[in-house]
Amino acid sequence: MNILKDKIALVTGGSRGIGRRTALLFAEEGATVIFTDLQENEASAELLAELRKHSPKSCFIASNAADYDQTMAVAEQVQKEYGRLDALVNNAGITRDNLLLRMQPKDWDLVMEVNLRSVFNYCKAFVPMMLKQRSGSIINTASVVGVNGNAGQCNYSASKAGIIGFSKSLAKEVGSRGIRCNAIAPGLIESAMTQAMPKEAHDKWLSEIPLRRGGTDLDIARTSLFLASDLSEYITGQVICVDGGVSL
Repeated sequence: MNILKDKIALVTGGSRGIGRRTALLFAEEGATVIFTDLQENEASAELLAELRKHSPKSCFIASNAADYDQTMAVAEQVQKEYGRLDALVNNAGITRDNLLLRMQPKDWDLVMEVNLRSVFNYCKAFVPMMLKQRSGSIINTASVVGVNGNAGQCNYSASKAGIIGFSKSLAKEVGSRGIRCNAIAPGLIESAMTQAMPKEAHDKWLSEIPLRRGGTDLDIARTSLFLASDLSEYITGQVICVDGGVSL
């Protein structure tokens, strides 16, 4: 379909999982893709090679999304090399799960830094560029646990709820300049971890999902593709739950 033809997109935490699938789908649909992650490694090199099959000008930038100065340096590089940014996907995130009574302050702080501070950093760095363009789509990765909460994930849930509030507020701030900001709230996504679950536990997990299957990286990537494209040009400030109906 080529629905992102001639667009420049950036995906944080892009070397693996949802970020990797999003970067690939964007390139397949015509975008030039910049992706970031903490360091250059085999995974980032493999992804860059795949991206350049579709989009020769795509690139990787090693950067810590939780570090403000490093993020500003990324923005300077993008401005110099590409001159614009049409879609920003804030995907970087971690978990450090534990019950509150056992949670260490360092694990609270780290999750907030990586999950929530990174969204602030990248929006702070790239919104000025989008304001000058009078266009742009910001897509922030939240979670259904940011909507409903989840035992053992007070830090993660709080960080994702923060992203939701941040996204709605930013949408109101920049909408008049043609910039959209939305959040995606994934449910439980099939992964090596879920596949390693005992069959009984896995089946119970699936039985609680109305669509009776776990989500995939592609389910989330397709939602990001829609929000990055002109197909969603009248959608902003929304939280789209991609969870098979589990949050109903």
